[in-house]
Formats: sequence, C-alpha cells, structure tokens
Amino acid sequence: MLTQELTRDTLETWLPAGYAARPATLGDIVDAVALFNAYSRELIGKDEFTIEKYRLEWEVPGLNMETDIRVVLSPHGQVVGCMEFWDLTEPHARYNTWGRIHPAHTGLGIGTYLLTWVEERARNSVAKAPDGARVAMVNWTTDLDQRVKPLFEKCGWQLIRHGFRMEIELNAPPPEAIWPAGITVRTFVPGQDERATLIADRESFRDHWGFVERPLEDDLKLFMHFMREPDFDPTLWLLAMDGNQIAGISLNAAQADDDPEVGWVSSLGVLRSYRRKGLGLALLRHSFAEFYRRGKRKVGLGVDASSLTGATRLYERAGMHVARQSSTFEKELRPGYELSTQSVE
Repeated sequence: MLTQELTRDTLETWLPAGYAARPATLGDIVDAVALFNAYSRELIGKDEFTIEKYRLEWEVPGLNMETDIRVVLSPHGQVVGCMEFWDLTEPHARYNTWGRIHPAHTGLGIGTYLLTWVEERARNSVAKAPDGARVAMVNWTTDLDQRVKPLFEKCGWQLIRHGFRMEIELNAPPPEAIWPAGITVRTFVPGQDERATLIADRESFRDHWGFVERPLEDDLKLFMHFMREPDFDPTLWLLAMDGNQIAGISLNAAQADDDPEVGWVSSLGVLRSYRRKGLGLALLRHSFAEFYRRGKRKVGLGVDASSLTGATRLYERAGMHVARQSSTFEKELRPGYELSTQSVE
C-alpha cells in the first residue's frame, strides 16, 4: 500500500524511464480524446468521446486544469495517460476521480503513478471539508477491464459497489404509459424550467447512494453548463407535472455516448411523495415511446446495482436487462461522520 510519505517524496519515480507528466491544458484535448477512445475501442470496439463534448468537461466552472488534471506523455510526446480530480464545490468531502491509460502503454507503472498523484492532490483538499466529516475519494471503472481491480487494491482502494448499464430492445412499440391520477407530462422549456427541474432532480436523488447536498446555486451553474452540449435536446427532457409542481423527471439524451443508434435515459427520478404510484414506470415508458417514434430501437441507462429505492426492479419490470457492469472503488482519506447518503430510512 502507498503511504502518504511515499506519495510526497517519490511521486515522479513511479513513471517509467522516458515518460513525463504535467498539468493538462485545453491544447491537450484532441490527444486526450484520442487516448480515451483508444481505451474504449479496446474494450467495447467503439468510440465514446468527442472533442466537442469533452471540451465542456474541461471547461466546467470550478475546475482548475493546472491543479486538477494530470497527463502522462510518452517518450514521443503522445498523451498516454490522464487523471482527473473533481471537487468543484462544498462540502469538499467526497472527491470524484476518473482516469484512463492508453492500452498500448499499460503495465508500465503509469496507473500507479496517476493514482498516487490524485491521492496527493486529494489530501491537499481535506482541510476544506467540515470539521469531523469523513473524506474519501471515489472512482468508477468498467468491469470489462480486468487490470483495474488489482491496481486499485495495490494502491489501497476498496471495491464498495457495482453499477449496471441496462438496456431494452424496442422491437415493437412499447406499452402505453399509464399516468397516476392528476399527473400530466410536458417537455422542458429552456429559460423557464432550469431551476425547478434541478430542484426536482436533487430531491429525486436525495435517496440515491452517495448523494451529497451541495449549494443550489453551484449546482445550477453546473446544470446549465452541460446544457451547452451540441446534442442537447429539450424536447427529450420530460417533466411529470402535478399542477405547477414537478412530480418526476426523465431527462433524456438523443444518443448514448458509445452508440448513436441507442437512446439514453440520463436521469430518471420521482419525488418521494409521488413514489409507489406507477409514475416512474410511466415516465420510462413515455421515454421509450418517444425514442421509438424517433427511430431508436434500443434504449439504455445507468443505475446503482444496489439501488436504495429499488430502481433496478423498476427497470426490469419495464423490460430492461443488464448489459454491462461497472465497479465503484473508494479510498478513505479521513475518518469521520458520513455526509453522503448511505441508506434510506
């Protein structure tokens, strides 16, 4: 296991001879996306990233590329590794991390270096967390890459959870949505519905494992930032309404990142007081019907495999099946009281 002393004193020695590391810049975006897609093609045979969409990731408010993104260069100057550290807003107690290594440069110690770097970066932020709060890093990886688990375990991370990619084939028009009494559905109106939709999304996912309360205005900036995606389509954002109150949401994307032929349910949620009335199933079926109308014959989404609200059972009832599994790894940096949702009362 790596120690704090080692990460501080010998960080650069984790890189193989001839390789170098530095902070990322926007000028690296083309090479970084090429790296990410090389990794995706090795595992699933498809590209997952575009320069236009990934630029938004690196331009997100609050992200400091100088301190928060590290790239590794090969002896020929090619970007062959990348690690990102995400801690954009209060309470600064749960850090998201994400990284990739070019498949032609695995087994050289680059992964160890990047996990060492991101741990040191994270430890520099621990003091910003509330006194007494538990602080931890998390990372989501695909189970298709068998090299990942031994690497994380060597660096002191623990496997704590799984996620599913679930899909449905629409070989015929899906069953019609049956709405609970008093509920209507309409599409999102830009310039009108941003704040209310974000509040509904936050309330819907308050019972989701890992949810952390963040300042509303900070969340709103992030929410609106990603509406700049080139394929954002407000007519695919569905709001279930009880009068003027949003009761549930299905915020959809026209295509999955790895397949333009697959529709994607990005965020489906129902507020607590409207659950167990069939609203989630109605929103899902209405989304399926809209995708089918647009010519999509497959729809996918991501879900916590041990969903605290039983989302996996809902999706199975709607006809979806597990297509792929991912793993969540965590490394605790400071013990204390937990700020993120771990269970539902």
